[in-house]
Amino acid sequence: MRGFSHLPVFVGVAWLFSGVQCDVSCKGTDGHPGEAGAPGRNGWPGVKGDKGDPGTLTDGPGGSDVLLRIKGEKGSRGEQGDLGPKGYQGDLGSPGLPGKPGLPGPDGKRVVRGQQSDQDGDQSAFSVIRNITTYPSFSQTVKGWVEVVNIPGHFKTSTGEFICNISGVYYFNFHSVAKVSVCLAIVSNTLENKLVFCDYSKGGEQVLSGGVVLQLTAGDKVWLESHRDLQGANVNADTQSKQIIFNGFLIFTAQ
Repeated sequence: MRGFSHLPVFVGVAWLFSGVQCDVSCKGTDGHPGEAGAPGRNGWPGVKGDKGDPGTLTDGPGGSDVLLRIKGEKGSRGEQGDLGPKGYQGDLGSPGLPGKPGLPGPDGKRVVRGQQSDQDGDQSAFSVIRNITTYPSFSQTVKGWVEVVNIPGHFKTSTGEFICNISGVYYFNFHSVAKVSVCLAIVSNTLENKLVFCDYSKGGEQVLSGGVVLQLTAGDKVWLESHRDLQGANVNADTQSKQIIFNGFLIFTAQ
């Protein structure tokens, strides 16, 4: 029995060597392909390429990209489109250059009672003074005037009246200086009532003034008149220094 005790050991070693030799020289059958893996992540952007060579046109029409670069003939004008909305107001422009002076107008003409008169313009003004020491008679036109200005002569010193020759608006006034009570009235055929102004003396020198604006037509008259009011009975006999100034002038014409 002792002589066969090592037999199992040799058998095991032999089997081991036979197994090692099979793994090296023997190939098994291929396995089945594995399942597809998950998609990978996007790669980084590539580097910009070099500029290509310029293209050349051929005799033929070429491709669509070439046709897009070829300029065709100008087409006909299209129809006018709809009016767009009103835009915002723009900024004010700079002033333009001054225009040329216009041609002179025709000469004006003054008309008196329907007739053409001179071309000197509408002028009418007077200033007269009375230095007579006698008291002017009551309810009578003041006379005895001396002309200071009378253009063109519408005031008549002989009658003491201003006679309108140019229809328009006039201003009349007077001033008097005396040592007795004085009442003077501006009278006109255009007034319903006399415009009376009075100043009553208290022993010294008194100043009296009055004025009015009147619209007159050719032929109307204006004058000064002495008026009786509360003066004493002895004023007519007074011979002290007295002075009256009567003025009038045209403000503007009115046809």
